[in-house]
Amino acid sequence: MTRVAAIDCGTNSIRLLVADAHPETGELVDLDRRMTIVRLGQGVDRTGRLAPEALERTFAACREYAAIIKEHGAEKIRFVATSASRDAENRDEFVRGVIDILGVEPEVITGDQEAEFSFTGATKELTGRDDLAKPFLVVDIGGGSTEFVVGDDHVRAARSVDIGCVRMTERHLVHDGQVVDPPSPDRIEAIRADIDAALDLVEQTVPLHEAHTLVGLAGSVTTISAIAQNLPEYDSVAIHHSRIPYDRVREITEWLLASTHAERAAVPSMHPGRVDVIGAGALVLLSIMERIGAREVVVSEHDILDGIAWSIA
Repeated sequence: MTRVAAIDCGTNSIRLLVADAHPETGELVDLDRRMTIVRLGQGVDRTGRLAPEALERTFAACREYAAIIKEHGAEKIRFVATSASRDAENRDEFVRGVIDILGVEPEVITGDQEAEFSFTGATKELTGRDDLAKPFLVVDIGGGSTEFVVGDDHVRAARSVDIGCVRMTERHLVHDGQVVDPPSPDRIEAIRADIDAALDLVEQTVPLHEAHTLVGLAGSVTTISAIAQNLPEYDSVAIHHSRIPYDRVREITEWLLASTHAERAAVPSMHPGRVDVIGAGALVLLSIMERIGAREVVVSEHDILDGIAWSIA
C-alpha cells in the first residue's frame, strides 16, 4: 500500500485526492477528495497571461491542500497542471508559487498526457463490467480544453482540443465583461461552430465512431447528472456511474442555455463557480453525443485525478 496525494490544477478548478493505493488489488481508497473553483484560466484566452488575482486564488487553495496532505502523511505528491498553464506566458510565476507552497514542481502536461490520465482514472473500474461494451470513448470536458480518448484496456488514440466550458463562455457569451443571460441564438450557434470544428480535428486521429460506450468526466458532466436526477444536493455516490439518456441531456442543455443566472444558481446541486459556464459545458457534451450518435453517457466521478494517483502508486 502507498499513500499518495494527487493534485489536478485545471482552467476552472483545482482538485486534491489523498488516497491509499493497493496496486495488487487495483483498489484506490479515498482519504480526502475535494475541489475548489479558482478560475486560474480567467482571461487567458484573451490576454495570454495568468491574472494576478487568479494566481492568488490558486495559491490559497494550494496552502489549504498542503495542510491536508501533511495531516494525512502522504508519501508521494504529484501536481499536474493542464490547459490554462500550458497557454500562459507567465507560467513560470505559477510554477514558483506552487514549489514554494507544496515543495513539488507542477508538471505542465501535454493534452495527450492529460487524456491518458483521464482514461486510466475513468475506466479502471469499468473494464470488467458485462453491461458496458468496449471500446470506451472517455470525454473529459474541462475549463479550457476537452480530452477525447478511445481505448479498450489501454489507450488506442487520444486528442485534446480547446473547447472547454470557460473558454467557450469567455469567447462567445461575454459582452463588456458580463456573461450574457440568456445568450442569443447566434451566440449559441457560434459555440456550436467552434465545437463542430474541434470535433472535425479530433476525428482526424481518434476513431470516435468505433466507440460503444461514452464515458463523461468533470464538472459539467457530473452537474448535468445531478440535474437529471433532481438531486437535492450534489451527491457523488448517486452521480458516479449514473447513466443519462441523450434526450435528457438535450432537454437540460436547452434549459441551461435559455435560463438566467438566478435560475441556474437556484439549482440545489449547482456549484456557484459553475453557474456562468455550465451552459457551454453542456453544449459540448450534447454536441459530442450528437456527433457519435450516443444514446446515453455513463458519468464518472473518477477521472484524471485518479489517473494521476495511480501514476505515482
